[in-house]
Amino acid sequence: MSDSDRAARHLARMTRKKALIDASIAAADEERGLVLVNTGNGKGKSSAAFGVLARALGHGMNCAVIQFIKSRSDTGEEAFFREHPRVKWHVMGDGFTWDTQNDAQDKATARTAWAQAVTYLRDPSIDLLILDEFTYTLKYGWLPVDEIAQEIMSRPEMQHVIITGRAAPEGLIEIADTVTTMELSKHAYHAGIKAMPGIEW
Repeated sequence: MSDSDRAARHLARMTRKKALIDASIAAADEERGLVLVNTGNGKGKSSAAFGVLARALGHGMNCAVIQFIKSRSDTGEEAFFREHPRVKWHVMGDGFTWDTQNDAQDKATARTAWAQAVTYLRDPSIDLLILDEFTYTLKYGWLPVDEIAQEIMSRPEMQHVIITGRAAPEGLIEIADTVTTMELSKHAYHAGIKAMPGIEW
């Protein structure tokens, strides 16, 4: 096949592809707040959410972050975002369950953090709400999925919500608009490398 034939075939393929993509974009004419779920065993669920946080701030949005499991306040993301005038940042966890070893305490802590989340889910001035490591509150039965789903679906029309954490339950998947499952192929920790600042926290 000559170079000119190859170029002609490529042009024809790209022309067809462009027509399909343009038609798809034109058909998507609804505007509303979205629910995004980042789940799975791979690294990057929270990092992806904080990337969207940066993007939202670039568009002048008002944002809130609630961390449900994490208890440390020395992370790079908190140091970067917490002082931003359009970010409300809450670290409301007691740490991992194997550290607390107290189911009743964990349940009470989750309920307190959820109460804070509800105030934002009912606040039309909040454009983006991130519920970080939230899926664990559902996995362990600390919060009922039905209650969570109802509150999220009743939020202000243009408010976006991002939920992170492993093992997102089916009830949460059902109400989400976009679900991304992070897959773990390889992790430095398994090779004995410590969690490194700027990468893991």
